[in-house]
Amino acid sequence: MDRTLLEQLMELTEEEKEILKGNQEVNREIYTGLTSNFVVQSEKLLNDDLIMIRKHPRYIHFPKHSHDFIEMNYVYHGTFEQQIGDQVISLEQGDILLLNQYVEHELKACNTEDIVINFIIHPAFFDSILPNIASGTIQTQMVHFLFNSMFDYNQQAEFLFYPLSGNDQISEMMDQLIQTMNGDSLFARSKIKFLMGLLLIELMEQQPQSQALSEEQKFLQTVFEYIEEEYKNANLEDLAKIVNQTSYGVSRKIKTLTNKNFKDLLQEKRLTMAKHSLLYSDLPIQTIAEEVGYENISYFYRIFKKKYGMTPKAYQSSMK
Repeated sequence: MDRTLLEQLMELTEEEKEILKGNQEVNREIYTGLTSNFVVQSEKLLNDDLIMIRKHPRYIHFPKHSHDFIEMNYVYHGTFEQQIGDQVISLEQGDILLLNQYVEHELKACNTEDIVINFIIHPAFFDSILPNIASGTIQTQMVHFLFNSMFDYNQQAEFLFYPLSGNDQISEMMDQLIQTMNGDSLFARSKIKFLMGLLLIELMEQQPQSQALSEEQKFLQTVFEYIEEEYKNANLEDLAKIVNQTSYGVSRKIKTLTNKNFKDLLQEKRLTMAKHSLLYSDLPIQTIAEEVGYENISYFYRIFKKKYGMTPKAYQSSMK
């Protein structure tokens, strides 16, 4: 454990200061715009990112709630207790709990020494990571969890608990992740994705092997791999040849499994790569558009603005 980092995490946040002043009800405006059910919304926390971390506020009981993202709780110091359904789960220092977006849970108030780090993760974050860890015919519970969280048709609540107290390798990896996500390194986003991939692999080794992927999951794995590797020139006809199905059949299956069509998935990948190039390269916007697969610069501008609310040039200027 990094003692300097622990000292930083022990400092009171603004939210914790308000709680200690006597505001003992969770300020829902921080977490949701809904007035009925308590659903923590990713748009309130993630902004334009796919992953972020925040220290769980101490001294306050969180009532039953759910969230529209994948959440990972990591106990950096102390303990953490929560209830999922009828099950009470007590986490100790070093333990990790992964919850999908269909879980409802209730969180007991943390004391001063209890430092819990919440990873807020949009399911799309795993689009490029999943194909690299979902290889072979026998898969782990982790892979099933990610597939079911990203494309779950019955919206089944699911969580994975890893009692890892004393695991120095995981502890060191978490230190790197937290420091990277709190820093402003030029390569922070790439490093975070790399470290998260390593972390998932380490967690996979902590679980017994489980059942093989379903045919639907194998199909989606192939789709992800194809888009990840061929996004510049990818097209539905080539994908159909790879899976030995008709273009219509592939299109319909993708829509059924993901609630998105092939064009949506491909466009999401291309725009993500374009956004990365706008931030971390000095290439002309015309070149960036062509590099990610768009020859029509006007069309690229139009879909980029629709997705992010500003033109590529405005986005580049605002972020730099």
